[in-house]
Amino acid sequence: MAVVADIMALVLGLWILMYLLDANRANDFVRFVHDAARWLAGWSYDLFTFDAAWARVVAEYGLAAVVYLFVGHALAHRVHRH
Repeated sequence: MAVVADIMALVLGLWILMYLLDANRANDFVRFVHDAARWLAGWSYDLFTFDAAWARVVAEYGLAAVVYLFVGHALAHRVHRH
């Protein structure tokens, strides 16, 4: 369970990095990462209203990554204990 949470957070972090580095969105891999990250962070999309687009991306996708890490590792720890 923790591995799944780590992979989800990795995808979200990778999208944040690609966005900040202005990755070519016409590239298939960049498009795949963006689509996956958008799906994973769908619940946190448009949650913040920063004027700067980069700040919204970091906050929205970063929040989703932190939540997945926290919840995934907490559940994995709880399952492992029982």
